[in-house]
Amino acid sequence: MSRVISLCFLLLAAVFGFLHIDSRPGWSTFVTQAVVTAVEESDATAIPKTKAPKASTSNPLATWLPDTGAASVHAASLIALQNGGVRAFWFAGSREGAADVVIQSAVLDPQSSTWSAPTVVVDRVSAEKGLARYIAKLGNPVPSRMSDGRLQLFFVTVSMGGWAGSSISSIISDDDGLTWGRPQRLISSPLFNISTLVKSPVVPFADGRIGLPAYHEWIGRFGEFLRIDAGQVIDKRRMSSGRGAIQPLVLVSDAQDATAFFRQTRSASLAKQILVSQTQNAGKSWQIAEDLPIANPNSAVTGLQLKNGVRLLVLNNIEVGRYRLVLLMNDGKPGQWQTIQVLEDDEALPNEQRREFSYPYLISVDGNDAHLVYTWDRKKIRHLYFSDAWLTHASKEAQ
Repeated sequence: MSRVISLCFLLLAAVFGFLHIDSRPGWSTFVTQAVVTAVEESDATAIPKTKAPKASTSNPLATWLPDTGAASVHAASLIALQNGGVRAFWFAGSREGAADVVIQSAVLDPQSSTWSAPTVVVDRVSAEKGLARYIAKLGNPVPSRMSDGRLQLFFVTVSMGGWAGSSISSIISDDDGLTWGRPQRLISSPLFNISTLVKSPVVPFADGRIGLPAYHEWIGRFGEFLRIDAGQVIDKRRMSSGRGAIQPLVLVSDAQDATAFFRQTRSASLAKQILVSQTQNAGKSWQIAEDLPIANPNSAVTGLQLKNGVRLLVLNNIEVGRYRLVLLMNDGKPGQWQTIQVLEDDEALPNEQRREFSYPYLISVDGNDAHLVYTWDRKKIRHLYFSDAWLTHASKEAQ
């Protein structure tokens, strides 16, 4: 009986969702990497640029995000600032999901390779006041750049239950993250609007709107692609099916084509590999593709595509545990990924001594370099910078 009731609710939600979306603006095309760079350069001509960090071709530049004094930190993310710097976000508290968890932020000075003192962007109490609803916990900050240059931060809030009861909220900054406006809740479903989470970077559209990769963990675990105009969800499309694919990472190939890589949450009898979906109409519809034959232990995947077409992935390439983290590279040949750097590896240690390296997040400031952050044993956030020279050298070595 409970399944029948759940199915009826889902059907009602689908009907309302269809009616809600049917009158929305026409679908747009993706912005390619070359266009994104040109837009950023034209919009920021009045802002003095800072130089990129210095880094050798032998080792990436390594730093730690500032210590907040919290016992647990997790889910770091990054965004390029208009002056060439990088702003990081992460959540910190006594443990994941605790009432004292806050979303922190700090800025990397590229010239000195040092991070600013951390500041609190939002906590449970300020989220409650801004959203006018009870908030039990929050997490998973994902920053984006709006078409007018403002900074928008999406984050997950839970009012009741676990992460499966989440919804997405956002806040906007007019000064690149120095101050923030009032939180606003995204309405992705007109019926319940729960069990929607974020983890991966947004995808820009040519019409100035963005695509937000999202996922569900309640009745089924699957990905959805939300098309967003400012603080409004104007369309959404299913990216995967079943109970095995969450936290989609979308890499755009051109104006129409993109590939989504998923964290797998499959049952024990199924392959522990990276699930894949593809679109050939700018995210309007998605087709499930063959798995990427790389191990995934139910852990997040991150990646990006550089200007030269080279793709990077960072992930735990093991079937169980999160004690090894690697950087993979693909130079354009379908399916041919090579490990170019082992970032962390505790495989030689006894199980009880192995640490967790997880939730990686990659961005590029200029399309040629890469900034990476990831959770280091839930106690710190590690930052690595891969320069253009380092990545070019690694690409040649991999050939």
